[in-house]
Amino acid sequence: MNISEALNKRGLRFSWTEFSGSLGDLGLFIPLVVAMTISTDLDIGVVLIFAGVMNILTGWLFRQPIPVQPMKALAAVVIAESMLKEELVAAGILMGAILIVVAMFINHIDRLIPKSVVRGIQLGVGFKLAAIGAQWISELGLTGWNSMLSTVLIVCVLLLLLTVRQPALLYIFLFGFLLLYFEKPEVYALTSFSFPEIAFHWPSVWAWKWGFVKGVLPQLPLTVLNSVIAVCALSADYFPGKGISPRKMAFSVGLMNLVCVPFGGIPMCHGSGGLAAQHRFGARTGGSVIMLGVLKVVVGLVFGSALFTLLQSYPVAVLGPLLILAGVELASSVKVIFNDHRAMTIAFFTAAVILGAGTFVGFLTGLGIHYAFLIYDVIERTKSGNKET
Repeated sequence: MNISEALNKRGLRFSWTEFSGSLGDLGLFIPLVVAMTISTDLDIGVVLIFAGVMNILTGWLFRQPIPVQPMKALAAVVIAESMLKEELVAAGILMGAILIVVAMFINHIDRLIPKSVVRGIQLGVGFKLAAIGAQWISELGLTGWNSMLSTVLIVCVLLLLLTVRQPALLYIFLFGFLLLYFEKPEVYALTSFSFPEIAFHWPSVWAWKWGFVKGVLPQLPLTVLNSVIAVCALSADYFPGKGISPRKMAFSVGLMNLVCVPFGGIPMCHGSGGLAAQHRFGARTGGSVIMLGVLKVVVGLVFGSALFTLLQSYPVAVLGPLLILAGVELASSVKVIFNDHRAMTIAFFTAAVILGAGTFVGFLTGLGIHYAFLIYDVIERTKSGNKET
């Protein structure tokens, strides 16, 4: 048996379509990674190397296009509240340790959380991603290389390529670098190269407290719900009979952070939004994210800080549409419960509260409505029983 046959037997494919699909999550990955490295002075080369290695391992073990993403709530705290590097490292290590423990009970947690609430989380987070992409685009000028006009043209080309089953995202992503050259040629001229330096980081005593308060508390509910339970539900939708168990997913996220964060990686997770985006653009096997992982490792090793300069200026006219499409794809997962009016009610209320008050509050709201319906059913059955008596 040759290598190709062995990979096919394992359910891994390596093609342009798979590779293009693997780029589907870059609309979220790139801006968050760049913003976090700016805020905390992390080495983007090291960040990419660890993210790439995790892509390779998860692609090989899960055999599905499971993404590796920055933890979004933590990223928001880092960007908006100037979280310090030591606090970020502490938060990442704590998240890893907590998730290893959570993994032991996650199947019980999964059974207690109704699927209508999970769909509501996917709907709400999907709308949020699309809204962020739309906001980025709204801040562009009307004309120019990186403008609203360019965005419209890119969307039209992207939709056209998708209809003819071409690796659309690969073409559009590479075109972004050409667009950057026309818009800001000086960025390429000023780019310098340096190799990444992997170093061990251990937080000070004070950093553990603030890492937990500022980082773990807002991130943990989102990770358990969206990066474990919701992504497993989406995996089962996309790959019937081959869905990944929440326990394996939680262990994966936990180990990923315990291994990578102390050596310069950012806190990472697997997200349902990333899986939806990669699947939307053609990724169907773990081979897609293995190829993406190899690319990240090579780019991190060879380009390092040079890539940071390029991605920092990467056109929003390209990133915005990618983020919107990723959000729409994630939100569309709610269609599996369209015929269940009660489930749809719970999902829409959950999503609405997520948009207004955050994922955790939305989750509690959806859970409360679900159990209120159950209590109502019990009362109605009791009344019916009394009447019959």
